[in-house]
Amino acid sequence: MNLKLFNTLGRKLELFKPIKDKEVGIYSCGPTVYLYQHIGNLRSYIFADILKRTLLYDGFKVKHVMNYTDVGHLTSDADEGEDKMEVAVKRENKTAKEIAKHYINVFEKDSKKLNIIPPNIKCKATEHINEQIELIKTLEKKGFTYKTEDGIYFDTSKFKDYGKLALLNIEGLESGKRIEKGEKKNKTDFALWKFSEEPGKRQQEWKSPWGLGFPGWHIECSAMSSKYLGHQFDIHTGGEDHIPVHHTNEIAQSEAAFGKKPWVKYWLHGAFLMFKGEKVSKSKGGLYAISELEELGYNPLDFRYLCLLTHYRKPLDFSVESLNAAKQAYDRLKNKIIELKKGNSSKSSKNNFKEQFEEAIDDDLNVPKALGIVWELINNSSLGSKQKLELLKCFDEILGLNLIKAKEEKINIPKEINDLIKKRESARNNKDFKTADKIRDEIKSKGYSIEDSKEGLKIRKI
Repeated sequence: MNLKLFNTLGRKLELFKPIKDKEVGIYSCGPTVYLYQHIGNLRSYIFADILKRTLLYDGFKVKHVMNYTDVGHLTSDADEGEDKMEVAVKRENKTAKEIAKHYINVFEKDSKKLNIIPPNIKCKATEHINEQIELIKTLEKKGFTYKTEDGIYFDTSKFKDYGKLALLNIEGLESGKRIEKGEKKNKTDFALWKFSEEPGKRQQEWKSPWGLGFPGWHIECSAMSSKYLGHQFDIHTGGEDHIPVHHTNEIAQSEAAFGKKPWVKYWLHGAFLMFKGEKVSKSKGGLYAISELEELGYNPLDFRYLCLLTHYRKPLDFSVESLNAAKQAYDRLKNKIIELKKGNSSKSSKNNFKEQFEEAIDDDLNVPKALGIVWELINNSSLGSKQKLELLKCFDEILGLNLIKAKEEKINIPKEINDLIKKRESARNNKDFKTADKIRDEIKSKGYSIEDSKEGLKIRKI
């Protein structure tokens, strides 16, 4: 096993070596469940799924934990603004619990449609309040906390390596990059526990040794990951936007509390989904949800295929045109596989497709290169259908595109298309191939492709 991963902690490619032989613990920062997850959010979970599938493919026993943030994530990542769940309560006139349940359900349905393997453990912040309080108490005993008017804060000046993940220049932080100091001792200090401004006004608040309130966003992940994966584990995943604040703060409080360095061995971060040069985000209205793509006629796996065309550490420029191109390529791939399944060629030859594919994946999950190898395999003339299908089944354990399940769809061809097909056949019979080609293009513009084969005319929806 030669899997190399780009570790954000150190900014370099490293050979993956788990803490325990053939066992891997992964924690993924899950969604804040106050709204639908748009496709930008979902790209992060597709990347984590490829990682998990790769480790399973390599024979590891994987324990994957993902949280649901259903309290404590403020509208600013830096301890300012309202709790996003409380904002949703006002917006939807429902309880926070009802809102969380609804958006968790939608997220899990979307994940299933995207063929994402579910985590082994899914944990809600609201169901782990005691663990968070105990972790804050540990930090308090070790002298890392102090009290202000609005909460209990972590003193980052007492943690020697603060900012190492983000390579932060603490002295050079501009005013406004973090919340104004106020009662805070340092600009980078962050809330572990926030006090309720008016007891009873919030839907979600709990008693604590410091007063009525709710946990800070960062403490939630440290408490839940350590409960299920221990005080040190292998891999933490998330979006690159988590690097400067959320994951930096997780490291500080966890290493301060547990005394384990590094708390996490490998930090992996996915790049943003971009639209017209800007990061896709809910604060800007988001882009599409999976259900909206389906309404437009796309299969959710069309979007998965699009994500696989760009390396997870590179920004992915999204457009309807790029999604259409991905859909057409994915449809062509499935159609090729359908043809292979109809074939019965047992012709085989020695090849290194498997080695090439694995080498690409082991190079920091280079799925775009791996997909190129899939197409080389498909178009290879020296291998028979059975040998190709065996290799494709193996590759799809990582790609997760349901390739071997591909089957011909029965389509109802509209009368308009049937009439055009008849006109084209008439033109061909009269050897008027110029007219026949024009009709073919017209048919294509209306969403159907036609192919002349030995078995007869083949019609597909595109």
